[in-house]
Formats: sequence, structure tokens, C-alpha cells
Amino acid sequence: MSSKAERTSQYIIETVAPVFNKHGYIGTSMSDLTEATGLTKGAIYGNFENKEALALASYEYNSKLLLHKIDELLGIQGTALDKIFNLTKFYKQYDVFTIEMGGCPVLNTGVDSFNNNRLLTAANREILREIEGKIALVLENGVHNKEINLPVTPLQFAKQLFTMLLGAISMFTITQDRKYLINTVAYLDLLIKNELVK
Repeated sequence: MSSKAERTSQYIIETVAPVFNKHGYIGTSMSDLTEATGLTKGAIYGNFENKEALALASYEYNSKLLLHKIDELLGIQGTALDKIFNLTKFYKQYDVFTIEMGGCPVLNTGVDSFNNNRLLTAANREILREIEGKIALVLENGVHNKEINLPVTPLQFAKQLFTMLLGAISMFTITQDRKYLINTVAYLDLLIKNELVK
């Protein structure tokens, strides 16, 4: 059973994770954090060394939610194509999944932290590599099982696939036009059928 301090720390992380994700590391003030949690500054910093430590814990929380979802999507029964199409289908509705998180944690943190927080930047790059690696593993297994043909290495294809998805997320975030998600996924699905199907 977790201690009261552990439960308080978890409550703080879960509560402020969307705040940091939406407003960024620099844009999130102490008053934003105390208002969201209903706790005093002393209570928050009694659980975290500083704002940077709390921001990092919050990012890790959001990114774990995303990684868990990607594992779930790629872990279904079926062929490599079934798994990849399950992933692209999810990205058509990605904004629905991330709304409570304050948007895409990978995109938001990547842009916000680049010139402001090297620890967040490093953590974000690690998550990018992890997501690309998960996609690449599905593709590699598909090649091994003779389900698909790849014109490039599995990791290279995974990187291009995720780059296009992040581009669509970026354009949706800027415009709030879901057609960027829907049309990009439709194009990707067509590309996958043309490039990968044996």
C-alpha cells in the first residue's frame, strides 16, 4: 500500500500534467500549479525538489499514458498490417485521446522544451525513439513472417510513418481542423497498402 506522501505526489503529478502539457514549462506558473491542485506552494515543493522535477514527472506520466495506448494498439492479434492499421485508425481520433492531457505530449513538450529545458528535451527524444522502435518491431516481425515487403529498413519506415503522423498532429494543433488527421491517415493507409502489401 502506498504512503500518504506517495499518494499526494501522485495526485500532484496527475493534476498538473495537463497544465504543464498545455502551457509548457516556462508558461506554467506556481499559481497555475497551486490553483490546479488546491495545495500550497510549500505542499507541492514538499513533494518535489523544484519545478523542473515536477515538470519532468508530469511529462513522464503523460508519455506513459501514450506508450501504454500504443502498446495496446500494436498488441492486438493479427498480422503486422492489422496492427499498423489499428495504429493509424487511432491517430484519426488522436485529438480525442489527448484532450484531457492538454494536447499531444510529444509535440507540445518537444517544441516547448527545446530551448528551455534540456532534461525535458532528452526525455522527449527518448519517447520518440521508443515509439518509433515499437512500430519498427511490428514491421520487422511482419517482414520475418513474410506478411509484408518493405522498401527500406523497418526503423526507417517507422520513422517516416511517425513523422507524417506528428506533422498531421502539428497542423491539427495549429488549425484545429481535424481534416489534417483524417486526410493524412487516409494517405498513409494508401501508402502502406501500396508499399507493404505483398
